[in-house]
Amino acid sequence: MSNPGNHPTDGSCIFCKIVAGQIPCFKLLEDDMTIAFMDINPVNPGHALAVAKGHWPTVDVIPAEVLAAVAKTAQRVAKAVIGELKPHGVNLLQANGEGAGQSVPHLHIHIMPRRPNDGVALNWEYTPGDKAGIEAIYKRLKAVL
Repeated sequence: MSNPGNHPTDGSCIFCKIVAGQIPCFKLLEDDMTIAFMDINPVNPGHALAVAKGHWPTVDVIPAEVLAAVAKTAQRVAKAVIGELKPHGVNLLQANGEGAGQSVPHLHIHIMPRRPNDGVALNWEYTPGDKAGIEAIYKRLKAVL
């Protein structure tokens, strides 16, 4: 497999195949660490993906500088979507693991234009949390940070 920039790859990964040029895409832009292309299963017109060129499945294993590059690419695409398509809003979504709805185990950020009543369910009802429970989790996380 072609490996520009000597990024880790997975020969069975559809995004690695897109990066290598083995599967065509509607490529929006590309740089040394990222590629952005249209999602072929869009939630709304203009739905795109910003993808790390290297194969890192999730946010906990990707190098910070590559994650920053993916975020920068997502921002560039989001600005284009906002300016050109004038959506009601835009969600940036980055899922990690099957339980979070990640369907391709290769780090990517969805740029999702939103329209009123589009049926995309990403929002949740705000309900006050248990302060003692929040504090207990806070202490655990603070200790490892």
